[in-house]
Amino acid sequence: MLPPDLRAAESELLACLRAALAVESAGHWSVELRFEGLRILPVALRLAEALGSGQAKLRLLFPDAGAAALACRDAPALASLIGSFSDQIRQQGEGGSEGLLLLVAPGQADYEPVERLCGQHRGPLVLLNPNLEDAAVGIGSVARARRKGFLALWRPAYALIPMAASALRHAFPDPWELYRLDPDGFRLVASFEQKPDGEQQAEALGEAGAAAGLRSLGQLIEGLQR
Repeated sequence: MLPPDLRAAESELLACLRAALAVESAGHWSVELRFEGLRILPVALRLAEALGSGQAKLRLLFPDAGAAALACRDAPALASLIGSFSDQIRQQGEGGSEGLLLLVAPGQADYEPVERLCGQHRGPLVLLNPNLEDAAVGIGSVARARRKGFLALWRPAYALIPMAASALRHAFPDPWELYRLDPDGFRLVASFEQKPDGEQQAEALGEAGAAAGLRSLGQLIEGLQR
């Protein structure tokens, strides 16, 4: 079932992330909320505050110093936990780091620093709304190496991805779920062990739509025969 609003989705995300960390406390986990127009900073601050009570060494990291400064301004109580990716790399030095790292919205340009700081970390890692795959790299050897290497380490703990007439949801440890938007709301049409690509989604939505059409036709014929 899809959560009815952002706060419900955040609550579900938190529960799934905690369950994932309990299973693999030093794992690489990702969480995604892809609402159109979403302001990620308030979400990140609420998530850090919720996780902070159970994590002695939580660090909330942003791609640059400007984003980190905004976070400190909006959440002064969390300022001691907030930094940038480069801050974390400097602090790690040669000794590495421990605790939970929550990395907020790392983009394609952040791939190398994110890979570096994660490689020097011995505790759990969480990516919030990552976008680390560079479309410019294409399908060449660099892209393949990244997908088989660093990017392959990450497992989804939670994802909610609304689209024009459908939505994808993944809530650890359950499978991926695909929902279709019908006149009366979203309806579950298919489940997948791995995140479905566009072709798989289109096929499932097409089959579900055809099945719904046949049911409606059958009901119409049955009604005419009464």
